[in-house]
Amino acid sequence: MKNSPFHPSRPYQRGQGKNNFEELEAAELYCPKCSRPVPVNKFLLLILPEGDKYEYRCRFCGSKVGAKTDKTGQFYDVLRR
Repeated sequence: MKNSPFHPSRPYQRGQGKNNFEELEAAELYCPKCSRPVPVNKFLLLILPEGDKYEYRCRFCGSKVGAKTDKTGQFYDVLRR
């Protein structure tokens, strides 16, 4: 009975998985121009003191479908020094 998915061997604790989804990377987003979910390309727009600003664009038509500011990126530490 211990291996049953309904009786976990370790009880769930609040805040246990907070860092699991800290940074997500988009693979597909909805494009309003193409009217469907499409694969996206990620482009670096700006290197800011708050973090690196990225833009997601549709692979088919090139229109902007999203944006993200990444505080753990490779360029973020350049301005902090």
